Amino acid sequence: MPDGYVLRPILRDVDLRLDYRTSVLISGPSGSGKSTLLNILGLLDRPSAGSYWLDGVDVAALNDDERSELRGGVVGFVFQHFHLLPTLSVLENVLMPSDYTVGRQSALRDRAEDLLAIVGLADRFESKPMFLSGGEQQRVAIARALLREPKLLLADEPTGALDGATAEEVRGLLMAAVQEVGSTAVLVSHDVARYGPVVDRHFTLVDGRLTPAEGVPR
Repeated sequence: MPDGYVLRPILRDVDLRLDYRTSVLISGPSGSGKSTLLNILGLLDRPSAGSYWLDGVDVAALNDDERSELRGGVVGFVFQHFHLLPTLSVLENVLMPSDYTVGRQSALRDRAEDLLAIVGLADRFESKPMFLSGGEQQRVAIARALLREPKLLLADEPTGALDGATAEEVRGLLMAAVQEVGSTAVLVSHDVARYGPVVDRHFTLVDGRLTPAEGVPR
């Protein structure tokens, strides 16, 4: 470590319990630790201290393969940027997570078609991403994230790259799809006005400290 270098914690004394089938908004300024918290919840990063239990499992006790297996079975991700594969069709993109699932291909294909219908893309199964609008691409990403009915859905600025009207439409579709699947949803967004009224709980993260937003039940 270079002389004069000081380690500073990104997250400080975070204490959060997520109940099944609830939706949570985490807001805060850039650099406050929101993405780090989301990465820990999604088993992409390991906390340097403390404990994390996911679906009754002590995550700290798992090796990398076990963490990957738990993440694949329990967690879904929606990102600000869609991360669709340009050479695959809409349906094939949604089915990407099924490549790691043995013996359920037919059921997952039916599920993918149902999810695309829920997000309003029943007529775009064979379209390639380049022929979709930004809002339509994010709908594909939402369907992909929910394919295996994750118990925990993590969404990082899910409408941050969309214009106002499209963001409003996609927000409604996202919340409807989450309710349909029954996932617990953690949304990270600066857009409190858009998401605050539709979630069950709202927290702010400032300087690494997570606190309930004023006037919102914890």
